[in-house]
Amino acid sequence: METENFTRYEMARILGARALQIAMNAPLLIKISEEDLQKINYDAIKIAEIELNSGVLPIVVSKPMPAKKEGALRRPKERKIDDEELAEEEARTEKEIEEEGEIMSLTNEDDEESFGSSDDGGEYE
Repeated sequence: METENFTRYEMARILGARALQIAMNAPLLIKISEEDLQKINYDAIKIAEIELNSGVLPIVVSKPMPAKKEGALRRPKERKIDDEELAEEEARTEKEIEEEGEIMSLTNEDDEESFGSSDDGGEYE
């Protein structure tokens, strides 16, 4: 039994169940010296933890696993595009962008003069 495979909730459940058994005078599954028992103050949870770490607990945890699908899973095939089709697709995309969107251009000095300058108080003509 490997403790690395248990979640913390499973560990808590296992230790709690075994500690309850020990508290109700169940026989210990490993030999622990009297000195060690006095060090841990005869704590049932500590004894259960020692038993779990030693691997002698006959407790089984059954975990539900997801149902296996029938047949092999396959990766969807990607459509292979050659260079000519890729260039055509890019040209089509650029043309759509030009038709649908506005193209921003830089302003000319003539355009700025039609709006007036900031020297005349900021008013527009």
